Amino acid sequence: MKKAFAASILACLGMGTTIAFAQQAPAGEYPAKEIRLVVTGTPGQGTDVLSRLIAQRLSERIGQQVFVDNKAGAGGNIGAGFAAKAAPDGYTLLMGTNATHAANSALYAHMPFDPAKDFAPVSLVGLLPMMLSASPGLPIASVKDLIEAGRSRPGSINVAIPSTSARVILQLFNQLGDVKLFPVPYKGSAPAFIDLFSERVQLTIDTVSTSLPQAAAGKIKPLAVTTAKRFEATPDVPTLAESGLAGFDLAPWNALFAPKGTPADIVDFLNAHVVAILAEPDLRRRMVALGIQPASSTPAELGAFVSAESRKWGELVRQAGIKAE
Repeated sequence: MKKAFAASILACLGMGTTIAFAQQAPAGEYPAKEIRLVVTGTPGQGTDVLSRLIAQRLSERIGQQVFVDNKAGAGGNIGAGFAAKAAPDGYTLLMGTNATHAANSALYAHMPFDPAKDFAPVSLVGLLPMMLSASPGLPIASVKDLIEAGRSRPGSINVAIPSTSARVILQLFNQLGDVKLFPVPYKGSAPAFIDLFSERVQLTIDTVSTSLPQAAAGKIKPLAVTTAKRFEATPDVPTLAESGLAGFDLAPWNALFAPKGTPADIVDFLNAHVVAILAEPDLRRRMVALGIQPASSTPAELGAFVSAESRKWGELVRQAGIKAE
């Protein structure tokens, strides 16, 4: 039953859940003052840019300023830990990620918060599809070709890994493809692409937004995206699931949370407005241009999604032997 429910949630991703609670103000004239939205990344990063878009639209809808407060560090744990300890009154929110609420519990020996117990889910906000790409000189045209080459030459094909998310995705690829592609870690996308262009490595896994300019310039060959459905901005690029890896569905994501104990009427109020914001055509276009697939949910759906994602990311992190630096 739980698996079926989780599947129904995932089927909604990319379209946005249309069910929303009544948008009447909660008791006590909420919101009566400005709202802090804690972001666990630095200014200019993808989550920060998305958060500022959501904060602006939410400010306009509720008549109170929603300001972004960047608290970066420890893979997002610093910001999430701060938000977890905030008063549960609706005036401190968190833009959580797959790191803070799914992967970090397996990455870090000690966590300053409990992702499941210290937060009230509000709404999923978006998925960040990642793309598997090859150097132009690699003589393959598809994921099928790649798997055949990898099986015939185990450990000989290298993959540039610019992030923890990319490493976790490679772990799932190797499992489902019954292949062994070798990870080569990089501190960011730029050096990874430099080595891919010069064919020191044959493949990379990176965000769609980072990969698309390189693909447009003919410097890389996109092979597949990592989400269950094709991404709106790259309709001609197949998914890994379509390419022979049945069930492959793994990508970073953003979701809105409040501290545990925040009144249900405030959570429902925020959910209704966020769902409405994510349905706005202009915002959806801007998100897709940033490499983000809009996706909303009810609080209960987000709770079930996070639970499933935590198990998935945690298991893959442990299998890959990844530890926080």
